[in-house]
Amino acid sequence: MITTAERLKTVEEYYFSKKLREVRGLISEGKPIINMGIGSPDLAPSEAVIKAVASSLNDNGAHQYQSYQGLPELREAIVAFYKNKFEVTVNPTNEVLPLMGSKEGIMHISMAFLNPGDQALIPNPGYPTYTSVTKLVGAIPKQYNLTAENNWFPDLEELRKQDLSKVKIMWVSYPHMPTGATASKEKLQELVNFAKDNSILLVNDNPYSFVLSKNPTSILALENAKDVVLELNSLSKTFNMAGWRVGMVLGSASHINAILKVKSNMDSGMFYGIQKGAIAALQSGQEWFNALDEVYTSRRDLMFQLADKLNCKYDKNAVGMFVWAKLPEGAKTSEEFVDEVLYDKNIFIAPGTIFGSNGEGYIRFSLCVKEEKIKEAIARF
Repeated sequence: MITTAERLKTVEEYYFSKKLREVRGLISEGKPIINMGIGSPDLAPSEAVIKAVASSLNDNGAHQYQSYQGLPELREAIVAFYKNKFEVTVNPTNEVLPLMGSKEGIMHISMAFLNPGDQALIPNPGYPTYTSVTKLVGAIPKQYNLTAENNWFPDLEELRKQDLSKVKIMWVSYPHMPTGATASKEKLQELVNFAKDNSILLVNDNPYSFVLSKNPTSILALENAKDVVLELNSLSKTFNMAGWRVGMVLGSASHINAILKVKSNMDSGMFYGIQKGAIAALQSGQEWFNALDEVYTSRRDLMFQLADKLNCKYDKNAVGMFVWAKLPEGAKTSEEFVDEVLYDKNIFIAPGTIFGSNGEGYIRFSLCVKEEKIKEAIARF
């Protein structure tokens, strides 16, 4: 009998992978399911992006293996984007690395910096992949609490009291997923100082800065942050290119080189045409961002109405493409509440618990749903 690797015993199938099978089963039975659980943009990339890909297909070398570091002009476009939007200066030669989606970067960073038995600080609630990847590389997830009372920011004084001698990486995400909470530059500086004091690599996962955010911020804009900071970013949300799998990681040359050592052994470079499309996206004018926010603002206003129908509370100032909502007092558990809405109203919403135990009592609505579908959902109550 052929057995699987022991590491598979440390993780479970991703919640959405399992739950969407259930949802598809209901759809196949004829149920009119409205899916509000997944943050996969339903909008299209710009015409400039599509044209850039199409026009690149006959370029010399377009269909050959590409550089592990991506096209020089893609790295330069990323650097220009960070300079223009965040006032961050990085070297395009060795301080930025294009990725096949930022999710890939979570694995590459973990493989580059975590040994078996090392610890990684994981936000609770937070993106589940931080935990699963930490386990897959043989390291140990060490959760830190985020709560509404502390504006979904870590209690660094409480963390300082703990034994951090084995902690190598701290994962953060501001704007925060799933809550939409933001952190000021002063708060981000506290994180950088904490990481320096404890010799921890601080990784900010930053794909939501340009969705309903009035003040896009990069942690790399802080003085000397590069010494202990990496930042992940993505074109998935900002430019409606989720399926294209284009992300990036920025940081010091030594940190980027360590990640490149892993990446160069894992893939053979991003398709040329996709890189050309990514360059066009990164050069988008302000009208693109304004139009994006206009769509999501209209959707969010409707989603607030739906949350009101469910007697949920929410923060109107949260950013990103989700509405994080607190269930009414005395309600069932998050998963029970979600299943009740799914089977009674044919609406799928994500339970807060898939993001950690501190997500209990919350649900998450995705704004990747057309207005007419949100209105239809409202009408079901």
